[in-house]
Amino acid sequence: MFRKMLLALALLTGMSSAAAAATRGVAAGDVNLRAGPSTAYPVVTVVPAGVSLTTYGCVAGYTWCDIAVGSYRGWVSASYIRVVWQGAPVIVTPLLAPRIGLTVIAYDRAYWDRYYPRYPWYHTWRNYPPAITPRVESFDRTVQCANGACSATRATTGLYGGSALHTRTCADGECTATRQWEGPAGNGGSRVRNCSRADQSCTVTRTGPRGNSHTRIFER
Repeated sequence: MFRKMLLALALLTGMSSAAAAATRGVAAGDVNLRAGPSTAYPVVTVVPAGVSLTTYGCVAGYTWCDIAVGSYRGWVSASYIRVVWQGAPVIVTPLLAPRIGLTVIAYDRAYWDRYYPRYPWYHTWRNYPPAITPRVESFDRTVQCANGACSATRATTGLYGGSALHTRTCADGECTATRQWEGPAGNGGSRVRNCSRADQSCTVTRTGPRGNSHTRIFER
């Protein structure tokens, strides 16, 4: 799958214009193309992994992006898009998107009326919630794997203050996940979860803003 993705991306990098490279991408996995930026909207079609696509922009926060695949137009989660940046396939994030050339666009009834009149669910517009602008100022995620171990980090900052950091590491049959957060007023907390394949158990420790903590052990 990864080789297939790289091949498609290599073909896209051969385009002459930088703008084309900034808006062209590849589907990172099989994903539903939806009529709006939410899983609440109806499915237009299924986008297969490795298929080339065109990205026209994303909602604020870059959580969902407006794309075209062949004759289809719709929205997919940004985590399923890979675009070429500095010669490598990358995930769309709020920090990286402006450098790639992806802009924030609005979703409204005009979009629905333009692309979906021929679908049987076209007259059900009122059944679906309006797109909600996420209260996220920035979002970044990295994943690294080497020598049989993988680690992932996800960091988010809020539009009105506050932040969250989630890290996960797996190696030798044991995984540890740590989530730390801090609200706009400074209150925060954490959760640490450790699961071992050897003894088939997990330990979860939660710590509140006043320093109080509670630990639970789950066994299979």
